[in-house]
Amino acid sequence: MALRLLEIVVPEEVMGEVFKIIDEARITNFWQTCSCENRNIFKMIVPAKKTETLLDTLQKKYGHLEEFHMVLLSLEASYPSTKEIQEKAEENEKDQVGEKKKEPLRVSRHELYHDVFDSSKLTQIFITMIVLSAIVAAIGLIKDNVAVIIGAMVIAPLLGPNVALSFATTVGDGELGRNALKTNIAGILIAFGVSLVLGALLAIDPAIGEIASRTVVSYADIILALASGVAAALSITSGVSSVLIGVMVSVALIPPLVVSGLLLGSGNFLLSIKAMELVAINMICINIAGVFTFLLQGVRPLNWWEASKAKKATRYAIIIWVSLLVILTLLLMFSKI
Repeated sequence: MALRLLEIVVPEEVMGEVFKIIDEARITNFWQTCSCENRNIFKMIVPAKKTETLLDTLQKKYGHLEEFHMVLLSLEASYPSTKEIQEKAEENEKDQVGEKKKEPLRVSRHELYHDVFDSSKLTQIFITMIVLSAIVAAIGLIKDNVAVIIGAMVIAPLLGPNVALSFATTVGDGELGRNALKTNIAGILIAFGVSLVLGALLAIDPAIGEIASRTVVSYADIILALASGVAAALSITSGVSSVLIGVMVSVALIPPLVVSGLLLGSGNFLLSIKAMELVAINMICINIAGVFTFLLQGVRPLNWWEASKAKKATRYAIIIWVSLLVILTLLLMFSKI
């Protein structure tokens, strides 16, 4: 896994404790840069999977100190090379087998929060991307052009708030969850509104293949949405690019959402409802899969009281999501009888 550069600022009186923490974490690539105004700055190169434990330890011990600061950066290049540093870290891990529990194979919770925080906000850029995505998707659907529809999905504006909502549910962050939900709802309403106007202005043929296929909900759609949710969560926990994963999420959300708006705008009420049912099922599946993936990845709050709150919030959220999914699935089964 990738390496990280961790910088910490601590008061002089805790230097000995910091050296002990570094030694216990088996961090061999570290150095002290300066000592000024009764503060010491340490820099260390740490494997990404070790950062959460180290950050949590430092935060618990020194988080109450005004002088204490931490900065975590992605490491692009170094000398010695990152390969040599990783090999040395792996050797140290082999030496401590049985001494400590295995570190999670993901980036730290702190990085995850940083990544999802901005994507949970409702910004002008997000609104613009939603509008563009809806317009491009509508054109592709009307022309029955798969390539154009894929172009709309590459914009992938709904990936961020959906991942943020799953993450907030897992760690019990109410404010983050509310922001992500608000952004999700706003994105859906904007895309629906744009497609509704286009449906009223343009000639819409419900028999077009790309449109008709999104008015029929199948169990394959549920599997696709679940896979998209798992992939979205894994992409952010592994620290890899989420561009292609965003396409998966958009496959499940943008086209059926735009189809629903186009059909309603053209007067096809019942078909519009079916397309919106597909949107609802996909949204629920993406978030359920995301929450379970974060849980399996060991994403938890730092403190026990936060963990208790998060456990309760996660339980309620899962009950709500699963109940809605069961209801929609039953409606799907009865509609086929």
